[in-house]
Amino acid sequence: MNRPNRDDAALIAELEPVAARLLDRHVTAAREWFPHQYVPWSAGRDFDGPLDGDPWREEQSRLSPAARAALVVNLLTEDNLPGYYHALAVNSTRDGAWGEWLNRWTAEEDRHASSIRGYLHTTRAVDPVALERARMAQLSTGFASPATGCLSGIAYVALQELATRISHRNTGRFSGDPVCERLMARIAQDENLHMVFYREVLRAALTLTPDEVVVALEENVRSFRMPGHAMPGFAPMAAQIAVAGVYDPRIHHDDVLVPLLRSLGIFDVEGLGARGEQAREALAGHLQRLDVRAARFTERRAQALAARQRRGDEERTPAPDAPVSG
Repeated sequence: MNRPNRDDAALIAELEPVAARLLDRHVTAAREWFPHQYVPWSAGRDFDGPLDGDPWREEQSRLSPAARAALVVNLLTEDNLPGYYHALAVNSTRDGAWGEWLNRWTAEEDRHASSIRGYLHTTRAVDPVALERARMAQLSTGFASPATGCLSGIAYVALQELATRISHRNTGRFSGDPVCERLMARIAQDENLHMVFYREVLRAALTLTPDEVVVALEENVRSFRMPGHAMPGFAPMAAQIAVAGVYDPRIHHDDVLVPLLRSLGIFDVEGLGARGEQAREALAGHLQRLDVRAARFTERRAQALAARQRRGDEERTPAPDAPVSG
């Protein structure tokens, strides 16, 4: 069954009561928290500069290089909040419940960067000069939204919020620092509630224009990149994070794409038109290909780790005594 396409303004207006209901539910479910209570201020001391403190040195960090990379990527991603606000506002509206939600979402997201940066500075986990230069470069680059309309924007943010939740949570666990884990777990709770809002908007939109929702999801799943992909050094840091198992193709497939699509019942939606069916078939094919790539990545990583372990064992094994010649 084919349904007429709705223009963005009409769809946003039709979904306004849904946004209002979800905003009320979000405010009820959200729990107030304070970033300053999650930062270990007593561990901090002055850096070098006008205060003539102690210059940063890498050996001061207690985190592994992969954990530091994950925290930097997470922080610089959060830093670009002005760009995300603009992208969401352009693809929706700043009026009514949508505007109230956008402001609430922005206020909650803003505390993530400040608390992660406070943790990194007080624990001397990363070079503060390099971090600030990376922040300036990241915000100067801005954020180019991949969305081509309100449904595409909502689909992208639903995926991104879930991916960010997983990345934050795994980063905290991987850090080996209980303080970091508590902070990242708390931030992940915010991201989960944000994901629920956008997911449920998509669910409501499925009842109004299912073909367009499936098309928007297929486009965003196929082309998905984390919003911080343009930050300085993103590719090597992302590779380092993937090798460490913080966020890799298997996690993206199993913990982000499959659960979201299953929750929305995308492969059970009835009455799709030709465009919707074509997009759903493409979506299934993409998931299958990603599953194969994830399996290959996991296998290659295991082989590389085993080879590294063997080399380490060989280096630790004492050389045998030289044979006594006749």
